[in-house]
Amino acid sequence: MLKKMLTYGAIAGLVAGGALSLVVVALGEDAPHGGLGMLVGYLIMLAALSLVFVAIKRHRDDAPGGTIRFWPAFALGLGVSFVAGVIYALAWETTLAVTGMDFAGSYANSIIEQQKARGVSGEALAKLVAELERFKASYANPAYRLPMTFIEIFPVGVLVSLLSAVILRNPRALPARRG
Repeated sequence: MLKKMLTYGAIAGLVAGGALSLVVVALGEDAPHGGLGMLVGYLIMLAALSLVFVAIKRHRDDAPGGTIRFWPAFALGLGVSFVAGVIYALAWETTLAVTGMDFAGSYANSIIEQQKARGVSGEALAKLVAELERFKASYANPAYRLPMTFIEIFPVGVLVSLLSAVILRNPRALPARRG
């Protein structure tokens, strides 16, 4: 089971991290930060984390009797998600190092422009700018940035693991093809 966690987790992490890196390299500082950027990012993560389902199904199909209980399936999914999250975070760190992108600055500027467009000004805008300056200072520290990046993907993996374990504990759901 550990081999499946490492293998499928590494592939999922590389797919999610690689796709994210391609988007960042292609769009650079112009990458969308609002709802569209989040939608694209989470769709990439969801596609990569579909390997959680594949890992659990393969493990179930290899098991005697072709069954798996909920908790072992959920644990396998969490393991795959954890490895994927670590690799995803490392891929983001690598992308930032290679491209020299100032993600926090770009993000902060985007938020400020959005708020100005909504008519925010004066003290409210100054408070927002101060908060974003603190965020930029925190984000410059890898000890802050790595866990934040991990937390982006891991909850998605938990949900995929939960759903996959619920579905695949039933041996009649996508039964193994015996040839």
